[in-house]
Amino acid sequence: MEGNTSFKVHGMSCSHCEKAIEIAVGVLPSVTNVEASAKQGVVRVKYDPSEVQVDDIKQAIGDLGYEVELA
Repeated sequence: MEGNTSFKVHGMSCSHCEKAIEIAVGVLPSVTNVEASAKQGVVRVKYDPSEVQVDDIKQAIGDLGYEVELA
């Protein structure tokens, strides 16, 4: 089973920000795809919800210093 969740991320302003988020979220268990868009202020994540929770993803983004909420 795969989950798809989008997050609004405040403070993401460049391709470096996008890459940092994609790496931080991408190392979480069972995350299969991460797409960060600074232009849209959105991060889209595909993952297995039996292995990783929404709060884990939010924490990984928040730990980088960004404000994050469900889109």
